[in-house]
Amino acid sequence: MTKKKMINRNLFLFCCMVFISCEDLIPNDDNDKKSIYVYINPRLPQDDNGYYHLTLNKSKWQTIHRFSGLVTDEDDNPLDVVRFEWSSNLYWVLGDTLGYIIKRGLTDEMVYVNYDTIPITGFEGHIVSTINPACYSNSKGEFSQMSGFVKNMVGDTAEIGITYGLREVSEERNQINFSVVLD
Repeated sequence: MTKKKMINRNLFLFCCMVFISCEDLIPNDDNDKKSIYVYINPRLPQDDNGYYHLTLNKSKWQTIHRFSGLVTDEDDNPLDVVRFEWSSNLYWVLGDTLGYIIKRGLTDEMVYVNYDTIPITGFEGHIVSTINPACYSNSKGEFSQMSGFVKNMVGDTAEIGITYGLREVSEERNQINFSVVLD
């Protein structure tokens, strides 16, 4: 085989590999749109009116709760790396002291003692959301999000919004809303 034929053959094989391995991420046909299904599990009891109820721990400043869910395609296969953007209508404002750093040491008798307390300041007026802003689904299609409601929100109703979509397929975004009564 001559050198020219060998170069032509390798060039032909390379071009074939490039064209065969290419895939269009954006479907050209509107009938080829992918559907995604989202199942929300707030992990809370629901009343007859459709409101979920979270009992706040009154002995602590903040009650942490995890919302979770599952995302699948139309064939019930889990979808990985779907972005979910979360929002809440409730916020709280930090005071002048965020917390304290307590320095501890050991005595000669090997007993722990606190020898200095340093306040963490400079956050006065900082607005804190009650829910983290975003999360992604894992390889099993599972996603979860943490929220933190404070004890002076007892009696309030949190309106939680979740926006999601497959940006690779379309710019269309979907939204799910639900309400949580803070008892």
